[in-house]
Amino acid sequence: MSEGTTGPRAAGMAKMDEVYGFSVDPDTIAGPYVDVTVDHLFGSIWTREALDVRDRRMVTIGVLAALGQANLLEIQFRSALERGELTEEQVRELVLHLAHYIGWPLSTGVNASAEKIIAERAKAAKAAATAPAADVTEQTKESSP
Repeated sequence: MSEGTTGPRAAGMAKMDEVYGFSVDPDTIAGPYVDVTVDHLFGSIWTREALDVRDRRMVTIGVLAALGQANLLEIQFRSALERGELTEEQVRELVLHLAHYIGWPLSTGVNASAEKIIAERAKAAKAAATAPAADVTEQTKESSP
């Protein structure tokens, strides 16, 4: 069902990469599920102009929260933060807002997913901030007599 560099396949792969920072090639995965995901969901639905990616992501987060899909929420929160669609404060506010609609038991998992991603980002930022200093220290040790 490949369409080369044009059509829903190409649009879907490009939109998936835009939304998540990665894409999959349906030609490399057996069965029709990934074909429909890339060609239709991302190539025809996510590319519609009436809602932007941030709007679609927030709707998707709400649905995944209501379904208790913590693993998929992590992907959404990570992508929203990396793309600058939501700030950490907005993610937390979204979780709090959703809690009142989906209930506290489900929102506990949503909050855990959000806080996990926020903590991972903070840890990575701290590591990146201290990495150059560590490299200089190691270089100094190596060049010292």
